[in-house]
Formats: sequence, C-alpha cells, structure tokens
Amino acid sequence: MIVSMIVAYGKNWEIGLNNQMLWHISEDFKNFKKITSGHHILMGRKTFESIGKPLPNRTSLVLTRGEFEHEGVHTFDDVQKAFNFAREAGEEELFIIGGANIYETLFPYVDKMYLSEVDYEGEADAYLKEIDFSTWDLAQQKNYEAILEDGKLKTPAWKFKVWVKKD
Repeated sequence: MIVSMIVAYGKNWEIGLNNQMLWHISEDFKNFKKITSGHHILMGRKTFESIGKPLPNRTSLVLTRGEFEHEGVHTFDDVQKAFNFAREAGEEELFIIGGANIYETLFPYVDKMYLSEVDYEGEADAYLKEIDFSTWDLAQQKNYEAILEDGKLKTPAWKFKVWVKKD
C-alpha cells in the first residue's frame, strides 16, 4: 500500500489558522476530491472536526490520543492499527490529509506527496515542517495563475506538484 500525503501550503509553509484553511481555491478542492475519492483518508481529530463530517466516497480514519467517536468514522490511537485497517480493506493508496502534527509524525511513512504550493504569505498558527526535496523526484507539475475578480484577488496563484520518494 502506498502512503501519500496531500496538503496545500503557503510560501512560509503555512497550512492553517484557528483550525481553518487559509484560502479557498476551488480548483484545488476539486483536485483533492478527484485524487482522494474512493480511498481511505487519515487525519487527526482536529482536522476531522474542522471538516465536520466524513467526506463522501472516502473512508475516514481519525488518529486521536483521547476518546473520540463519530458516525461513519474509524478511530485509532495507533498509526499502525490505522495502516493495517486500510491494508486489510484492500486499500492501494492511503492519503494523509492533516493536520500539522499528523503530517510531521507520519512523514517517515510517506511514499508520495501531492503538494499545492500557494502564493500566500500571511498569518497562520499551523505550519508544515519544511520538506527537504533532495530525496524526492518531481513526477508532475501544473501551474495556476491568480484569479482576479473586480480588480481584487479571488484566488492566489498556485502550483500543484506530485513528488515520489527516490528508491
């Protein structure tokens, strides 16, 4: 089973503020949905709470240290138990979707990264740990221009990149 992470981050590795995303990029949400649909998604409790419900057409796995239950969600206190659950269900690619702590803790297991690099610099209280790309190969890249509406920034420019761990 491939373990992948999917995340959007700003120029200074910003990923969130007050348990919310820092921008709304419609095309990135569509991309996230397309990539993760039909798969198991693994997240921390706070990330799940920020989403508020299991995402359609995906199996939600939540890692938590405490007691947590939610209808339609599988809860684990140990990452290996979550990985085994997905493996036993026949998952071919498990997606880690956040938050900051989960990304940092599970990074050693990651085989593939789906990264949205957003042209954003601003306030944040959650950050992705800086990634050293020297052990990764860039497999795909697509650049998106900023979108202006009535002279105001509607969507920042961003780059979508897929990285695969070098053998």
